[in-house]
Order: sequence, then structure tokens, then C-alpha cells
Amino acid sequence: METPYDIRPTHVMDKHIEASCYNRIRLAVLRLGNPLRIELRRHRGLEVLVYNDHWLCVDSFANDMPILAWRDFQIHARENLYDPIACKLWLHHHCAGLIMGTALDDLEQSVEQRLHPARD
Repeated sequence: METPYDIRPTHVMDKHIEASCYNRIRLAVLRLGNPLRIELRRHRGLEVLVYNDHWLCVDSFANDMPILAWRDFQIHARENLYDPIACKLWLHHHCAGLIMGTALDDLEQSVEQRLHPARD
């Protein structure tokens, strides 16, 4: 299978991720494994493969075709755990821009559920 580095994006955007979201997802990778495959509950068929250095949203109904990817997290010059994290958002699908915000929210909620299953 091609990696996200083999597939050229249709568009690349500069983005910021809230520190609480990034930290929670990073904690899940450390506790639950790398890579971590998370199903997005509000986006039928979409799953996110969470790696240490990138998060790849794929269409599981289309042989894991890449939809979008959060990459190049700027964490090395980080002074605290509360500042938003700059990153690049790679859009691989023509409709990826429509779900980029809600997919991240859905990912954060799904990760929280995996970390704390009794809270549901």
C-alpha cells in the first residue's frame, strides 16, 4: 500500500490544532499503540490512522484511500503544553475541505472514548 508520503495532495494548508486536542491524541498513541486506528463515528466509513508524526484520515470503504492528513507538527520549539500546535493539513480528496474541522472534532471525541470507555 502506498504511504501518505507517496500520494501528492491536491492542496496543503497551514493549520493550528488546539493543544488539548493534540495532547489527548498524542497520549492515546503512547498508551494504546502506534499506529492507532480510530473510527470516526459521525463520518461513516472514515477512519484515522494515528502515527507519531502524522494523522491520516482514510476512506475504509474505498481501500483506505487517503482523504486528508495532519502532518509536520511544530512541537520542537514548544514552550508549554497550552499553546496551539502549528501543522500542515494535506487535502487528498476534492471534498476533504468540507470535513476537515468536523473530522478533527470527531477524532478527538473518539480518542477520548478509547482512553476512558467508562465515561460513555
